[in-house]
Amino acid sequence: MPLIIITGLPTSGKSTRAQQLHAYLADRIATETPPNSQPKYRLHLISDQTQGISRAVYDLSPEHLPAHVRSANASEKDARAALYGAVKRVLSPRDIVVLDGLNYIKGWRYQLFCEAKNMSTPSAVLQIGCPVDRAREVNEARLARRGAASPPPPQSPLSPAPAATAETNNNPPPTQALEPAPEPLPQTEPSLPQPPPATGDDDDEPYSPSNWTNLVFRYEEPNPMTRWDSPLFALVWDDGLEQTRTVFAALWDVVAGVAARPVRPNQSTVHRDKDPGGDYLYVLERETQDIVKRILEGQQTDDGGGEVTMARVNGGGEGEQLVVELPPSRKVGLPQLQRYRRAFVALNRGGIGLEAVGKLAAGRLRESFVGYLNDAFERDG
Repeated sequence: MPLIIITGLPTSGKSTRAQQLHAYLADRIATETPPNSQPKYRLHLISDQTQGISRAVYDLSPEHLPAHVRSANASEKDARAALYGAVKRVLSPRDIVVLDGLNYIKGWRYQLFCEAKNMSTPSAVLQIGCPVDRAREVNEARLARRGAASPPPPQSPLSPAPAATAETNNNPPPTQALEPAPEPLPQTEPSLPQPPPATGDDDDEPYSPSNWTNLVFRYEEPNPMTRWDSPLFALVWDDGLEQTRTVFAALWDVVAGVAARPVRPNQSTVHRDKDPGGDYLYVLERETQDIVKRILEGQQTDDGGGEVTMARVNGGGEGEQLVVELPPSRKVGLPQLQRYRRAFVALNRGGIGLEAVGKLAAGRLRESFVGYLNDAFERDG
């Protein structure tokens, strides 16, 4: 079944929307499944959290990685390889795969599109729209919560504790002015029903400020005019329950409902129908050699010129005949015939020019070679 690719800016609510979509699809599958029968589709949610991928793998700042690693971007490539392997393992005509993640590179989305097409299953893209400033506020709030939750650094055993120093000086311990914790944002997630609990314990892992800015800069917007980004659906931060259900229903109809279209294989990779009697190159060599042999045999009784007739099909009877018009007043030797034959084989090694015939059979090859020889004899005089 289809592959649904979720894309958007970092900390723009993609995971929340992915969990809501997963819950909607699970309810839709259960609703459309008859009693006492197996569900028609299986549902999978794949993300960085389900694969245990830390968001630090996308960080290319100098303080995290040396220059030679940043240029190769090895950690990010390994993360995408893990996601690709997870998708490929479960993608099938009976599986709906929701891929939650940045998916910000159009070449990566094209690779996923090709994998879905290879499995003859549709794909779609769901873009989560969010203003850059609001997404930045969400990441900064997560950084603040992460900093407040982290334990204080351990003190050296050689340094006295602050309480003992205060008792020695008979002074109360100094009161350090702590910066008040930031108030929670009025709306840190879209105003929708609470999604199911996320898989994993690292759901709210923030990005470092430099990493977040770099990912926003590198984000490539999906384009509905390209086949790998279509059909394209969009949800924005402020979309409520009604609009979300409308988009999810349209998404279901396109990839699994009444509006779903069959996925056709890539025509450029479909093998053309070749002669059923053997390999095409073998048949091409065999038939051209036989025609050269019959021309040489037909010239043994003549001084030159005339015509040589042969069956349209090798070994055929008195059916339709092919006629080779030899040059007047001279014989055609074996070297000249072999030169023509090699040129004809080189032109037709891949079936060039015979696409309209449909079946590159032996009879069609013999007819083409006889026509090629007649044109060559007429041209050379």
